[in-house]
Amino acid sequence: MNKQPSGGITDRAGISRRSFLAASGLTAAAASFNFLGGWGVALASPLAAGLVDPARQRLFTELVPNALASRFTPVVSGDVDVYQIRAKQTWHQTGARDARGRKLATKVYTYGDQSGHSWPGRTIEARTNCPVKVRWRNWLPVGRPHLLPVDESFHWAYSLHGYEHLRIEDTGVPMVTHLHGGHSSAEADGYPEAFFSQNFGVQGPAFTGGDYLYENDQQAGALWYHDHALGITRLNVYAGLAGFYILRDDVDTGRHDNPLGLPAEQYELGYVVQDRMLRDNGELFYPAFPGDPAWADFITDQGLADDAVPQPSGLAEFFGDLIMVNGIVWPKAEVEPRHYRVRLLNGSDSRFFALQLRSVGLGDDSLDDASAPLPFWVVGADQGLGTARQMDHLLLGPSERVDLVIDFAALQGRRAILTNTASDAPFGGELIGDPDDFFPDRRTDRIMAFDVVVPLNHAVPDRFDPSNLPRYRGVQGAADKVRAVGLYEGADEYGRLQPMLGTAWRTQDINGTVQNGTLPWHAPITETPALGSTEVWEIYNSTMDAHPVHLHLVNFEIIDRMPYTADVVPQPVMQHNGAVGQGFRLENRRVDRKNKLDKSGHYEAAPRDVVTAHPGEVTRIKMKWDRPGRYVWHCHVLSHEDHDMMRPLEVLP
Repeated sequence: MNKQPSGGITDRAGISRRSFLAASGLTAAAASFNFLGGWGVALASPLAAGLVDPARQRLFTELVPNALASRFTPVVSGDVDVYQIRAKQTWHQTGARDARGRKLATKVYTYGDQSGHSWPGRTIEARTNCPVKVRWRNWLPVGRPHLLPVDESFHWAYSLHGYEHLRIEDTGVPMVTHLHGGHSSAEADGYPEAFFSQNFGVQGPAFTGGDYLYENDQQAGALWYHDHALGITRLNVYAGLAGFYILRDDVDTGRHDNPLGLPAEQYELGYVVQDRMLRDNGELFYPAFPGDPAWADFITDQGLADDAVPQPSGLAEFFGDLIMVNGIVWPKAEVEPRHYRVRLLNGSDSRFFALQLRSVGLGDDSLDDASAPLPFWVVGADQGLGTARQMDHLLLGPSERVDLVIDFAALQGRRAILTNTASDAPFGGELIGDPDDFFPDRRTDRIMAFDVVVPLNHAVPDRFDPSNLPRYRGVQGAADKVRAVGLYEGADEYGRLQPMLGTAWRTQDINGTVQNGTLPWHAPITETPALGSTEVWEIYNSTMDAHPVHLHLVNFEIIDRMPYTADVVPQPVMQHNGAVGQGFRLENRRVDRKNKLDKSGHYEAAPRDVVTAHPGEVTRIKMKWDRPGRYVWHCHVLSHEDHDMMRPLEVLP
């Protein structure tokens, strides 16, 4: 799975990282470095002994809760929009079953309030230009380990100077909540070093308090909130710390009489799609030890001995064999034969979904006799409505949101299955995955079902007409600056794969020192846009995989993608603990600006805060920086973000 200079796609199974570098022009000394060869698939089903077997799960029998239903709404404190949202350890029923067919309970971390806790967390619904205050509180247990194995060799909250003596078992799990897609002040953005433990017993060096004011001065859209604590975001989100934050306005009201004719109220559905693994006793499972799924792919197959790396060890990516929607394994929804608005969020660690909708007979859970892909309307994305487009194959990367309108009118008495054609492996660009990268006895090709069995409610008119929707006009104004940034894959001091960000050309950092190439989280800031400026970022991906790149604070326009070639030159990179790892820089970059690449399956005609940067390509985005302060940008593969594929940025006066 990689890009040739012409933009053609080659599958990962048939090409090594070395040949990728040579074929794409990303050559020079980097070709001698021992890159990861691919996600292994020589696995049994289930992927390891002692895990819940996907083949034993009942597909499309459990009803999925709607995260936009009133029961998911938290309680407002007093007569103003103030919410008390706390993170707490609770038990959750996923619908997963053990080998004897008994349902399993799973211990998770969840967001909630006095009305209850849920996975996903309580959905906050707000209106544009109407501020909301959220009092985030950490009620996660003290005196117990994390639900998942913590790699303390990572650059994480308790590895910072002055915090090295702290342990989760003693002080509790650090957390800080980020409103993803929010036009937030720096103080309320959930900066990774602003973490805090239970009752604020531990406060990170950037701690600003637990009460965040969200002005909501942006257009209506489907935002989401999740934990963002340094170095353990992947674990806290995997444990359940995520939820929707829906913004409404006078046009996109969420009511049946909205001026746009969008399906609303009971006909608007909100779903978080995630992949997970469970132990056969119901516990969450996350690979981190020798013998675990993917350990060989990322450790021993790369020439590293088990005792040469920390244990537990973070791995470069995670792919679960159970698909969950709103915390339920392979659920179903029962719908009327009419238009529904379906808002999807990919809340997975590493997995890209390539979505299709296919019809089968009622009660059928197989795709053997499924119809051809059915068309649906895509009417918006990350931060709001865009230009409506009819599609039948749609890419959804980690942390991306899409706003769909699906017409079930012709499917009365049938079932529509939301399917996934992407691989169970790092995404390289292909919407139709290579079977060599599929799990054995794969069920991750199915996500959920819609059973069209509810009688049509004639009291609510079905008014959807795509011609009523607005057109996306992009980010207005000329760019004041073009900034070139890079995506790299190197190695940490143990030889483990370490994806990182950096610059793609020589750039002065905030201290006036010239930087070039791979940079860790703690290096001086190199991205310093001026307040009020409009910038174009050119994102050069020198890795073999696609990366979902997220910028805090802004929404942006995705301009285009072009192939490029460059020499990739090795250079050392300083780790957080003073050790030295392997990084790179780009030299002699050559962009084929005449060959703009078409990306079928992408929907980008809407305000975005995540962009998929494909391998061997430069992806251009345009944004306006209109609030001062320190924020971050990062890859939203959470395993990458936690192992230093994240950098601070600062909007300067």
